[in-house]
Amino acid sequence: MTKKERTEGKIKEEIKEETKEKNAGKKEKKPSEKEIKKVDIEKTEIKDTDIKEVEIKETGIKDTEIRKSEEKKIDTLKSNIKLFNKYDFEIDVKDEALKDYIYLHPTVIPHTFGRIGLRKKKMRKNIVERLINKLMRGGTGDKISGKVIRTHGGLQGKKTKVIKAIEVAFDQIAKIKKENPIKILIEAISNSAPREDTTRVEYGGVRYQVAVDVSPKRRVDMALRNIALAAILSSFDKKDTLAEALAKELVLAAAGDTNSYAIKRRDEIERIARSAR
Repeated sequence: MTKKERTEGKIKEEIKEETKEKNAGKKEKKPSEKEIKKVDIEKTEIKDTDIKEVEIKETGIKDTEIRKSEEKKIDTLKSNIKLFNKYDFEIDVKDEALKDYIYLHPTVIPHTFGRIGLRKKKMRKNIVERLINKLMRGGTGDKISGKVIRTHGGLQGKKTKVIKAIEVAFDQIAKIKKENPIKILIEAISNSAPREDTTRVEYGGVRYQVAVDVSPKRRVDMALRNIALAAILSSFDKKDTLAEALAKELVLAAAGDTNSYAIKRRDEIERIARSAR
């Protein structure tokens, strides 16, 4: 071999060694502190997000379980609450139109102390309390069967007195019918609530009576008013007490008997409406 060839071979070997050293240096290079910190921060952020997602899911599951348990407790408590600690409120209203207007919130004593005072909110008042409020009146007001009855403050504002009369009446109904008296009250309301009524319309200075449908809210109001009036009329200056008169009226109205004053009033109102069609 010539000297040139030897020198070229040495140069090539030196170049190969240098490239190997460079490559080895690149491989052996350690990451800097900044790079390590970035990687650590990314790892911790990923872990934190995973942990938070897991915690949120667990808390959501726990909240739903707590709500379900609380709802169950409330349902059990409501089922245990009875009117006068005697009568259940778990009753189905058969009349679909009156379902939303006959409120059966469980209470021991039906007295809200005037907290539901607005007329719009009276639908959210217990139906037994509404009957009590209808009974607290000073008489008939207008002439009924040729008479005007005045109780002279015997029932006006005396809610505890009326509540006691309601309790006695319900006890008598339970003895006579051997059923829940709240159910009898609801049946009496649905039977004695008129479906048609009349209103006055004026055309050219002449007034006419026109038949109109009665809204469910007014139907309940009219039924309660007629039941309360029947109890007051049949107990005024007579042997029967208010509780006895109310018990009789509710039993007759629930059966649809024509001897009931509320049923008579319903038939009379609907008859007038039919003639005014």
